[in-house]
Amino acid sequence: MRMSMGEVAGILGTSTEDPGRIAQGYSIDSRTVEPGQLFFAIRGPRFNGHEFVAQAFKHGAVAAVVERGFSGMAPSIKRSALIEVLNPTEALQHLALEVRRKWGRRLVAITGSAGKTTTKEMVALMLEQRLSVLKSPGNLNNYYGLPLTLLQLESKHDAAVVELAMSAPGEIARLARIAEPQVGVVTNVAAVHLQFFDSVDSIARAKRELIENLPATGTAVLNYDDPRVRRFADGFPGRIVTFGFDPGAMFRAFDLHLAGGEGSQFQMAGPGVEGEYRLALPGRHNIQNAMAAIATASLFEIPSPAIAEALNKFQTLHQRSEILTLPGDITVLNDSYNSNPLAMEKMLETLAAWQGARRRMVVAGEMLELGPSSPELHKQVGRKCVNNGVDWLLAVRGDARFLLEGAVEAGLAPDHGRFFPTSEEAGNYCEDLLRGGDVILVKGSRGVHLEKVIELLHSHKEMLSPNKKGGIKG
Repeated sequence: MRMSMGEVAGILGTSTEDPGRIAQGYSIDSRTVEPGQLFFAIRGPRFNGHEFVAQAFKHGAVAAVVERGFSGMAPSIKRSALIEVLNPTEALQHLALEVRRKWGRRLVAITGSAGKTTTKEMVALMLEQRLSVLKSPGNLNNYYGLPLTLLQLESKHDAAVVELAMSAPGEIARLARIAEPQVGVVTNVAAVHLQFFDSVDSIARAKRELIENLPATGTAVLNYDDPRVRRFADGFPGRIVTFGFDPGAMFRAFDLHLAGGEGSQFQMAGPGVEGEYRLALPGRHNIQNAMAAIATASLFEIPSPAIAEALNKFQTLHQRSEILTLPGDITVLNDSYNSNPLAMEKMLETLAAWQGARRRMVVAGEMLELGPSSPELHKQVGRKCVNNGVDWLLAVRGDARFLLEGAVEAGLAPDHGRFFPTSEEAGNYCEDLLRGGDVILVKGSRGVHLEKVIELLHSHKEMLSPNKKGGIKG
């Protein structure tokens, strides 16, 4: 949203010597700031944006929001180009809130332990069949990313779709107070970020903050299959909409056909959405994400044919259920963006259901931020690898060694498992191991960098060729 520096200063309760300058956009990164943007000098745990104000102006920033007193410490920067505040991070968030209120239309906020980004992208695509929609770019879902998204709101937008992430209690509530959503969607609750929480129930309480911060006239879209999420309806005065495979769900999928690389097909029951739907993504969990999106789109009165059309053309996101085909009829399920026990279990179920696989193989990276429960949670996932018919397990880094322990305990042949301290070593071994007809899942926490395994396979196999559904060409 375009604003003059006078408007910005007024909203932030301060002043500026050049109120006529117009902000064409907003940035917190001096490396990517574009001409005409307003730069916020954020002070973070690993960086201080005030050190890069001059660089931001070299790239064309129209002005900079800085801490009070900064102008006295940077005499080379014209005072008229600065807006001084007590805390630039809080200023960014407050400005975003005021822009959101000025815009004043319906906003959907999505949270959950897994599936947030995919669900957000599905919801946005469905709404775009009839509306002008702003959505969070990528996974801009924290104290910085959410405000930057909201500052992109314009009068042309009929609706907005954002995702909210957290790693500590109170964070979802704070984000919800910035976004002020009318619709809150919760995909699931699982054992993630246990480094910062004492139990999954504590994680559920933190996720519930989204529902607690909806208005009384708002709508909660809840996963009926997740008992913790289902209980979020208790005491909520607004409208409750549920989705799931359970017959008690308001929006329910049934008669599933999971065709691996060919995607999925299912029947849908629910108010105004009855019929058959097709999805290029593999896996039962992606059908659950689709159900959440269908239920949400129905609130905006998007016709079911338009919803089905959007879902049918929805493509896999980079490093999320991405289907790649190597020469020699080798299939790679690239889900290397991130991992947690629930997400890992869902992808193992997808691998188990893959039709025509000669061997089912897994490159599994360490799942981070699991706290004291990490060894046991890794062992549980290792056992689930065996229960889902995995023939080979390559574990990468740190606590991933417990994946192997659990798998061997459950019956994996010891010579069909390996532990590697780095992704590069795992990738090199994997390239030699693969044979025609193999299907291999690559999944781990972001910090393990399992995308390097994909890069090695890509370089060793010359090129990736497109799959019939959801694949890409390298």
